[in-house]
Amino acid sequence: MKKMIIDTAHSEIGFKVKHLMISTVKGNFSTFIGIFDDNGDIHVTVNTNSISTGNADRDNHLKSADFFNTEEYPTILFKTTSNGLQDGSVTGELTIKGVTNPITLDVDYNGMSVDPWGNTKHGYEINGTVNRNDYGLTWNAPLETGGVLVSEDVKISIDLQLMEVVEEMETSEA
Repeated sequence: MKKMIIDTAHSEIGFKVKHLMISTVKGNFSTFIGIFDDNGDIHVTVNTNSISTGNADRDNHLKSADFFNTEEYPTILFKTTSNGLQDGSVTGELTIKGVTNPITLDVDYNGMSVDPWGNTKHGYEINGTVNRNDYGLTWNAPLETGGVLVSEDVKISIDLQLMEVVEEMETSEA
């Protein structure tokens, strides 16, 4: 059976969100794993405690019960429900803080290449938007000028490099 795994050294799961309604804060999750099998099924697990925005105070707030509550919900999960990963889109279920919602993300396939060690790699760019309130990430603060401190919409940006893995079937002699 042939499957693909995420090459985490060459992949990134990032996000962007409006702050004060006038600027954008970027961040990423540095720890994740994923398996893509030849049936088109995709399972990705993201460690919520690996969130990083480049600011320790903000990161600690995002890890708190106000947002991801990383102690109680240590992972974000994504699994496909149809059409696997193909050029165009991927549809699945996204689970954050124990809340699961359907999601469709845009996919651009960047092609295939073989690295100097003989590994076959595939490159993808995946983008979409989620409403954080749909996942129980509802903390916010009103601004005296109108609007809120943190936008409800979060843009997801994933740069993905997958490596083909061939599992050898074990045989036994009779």
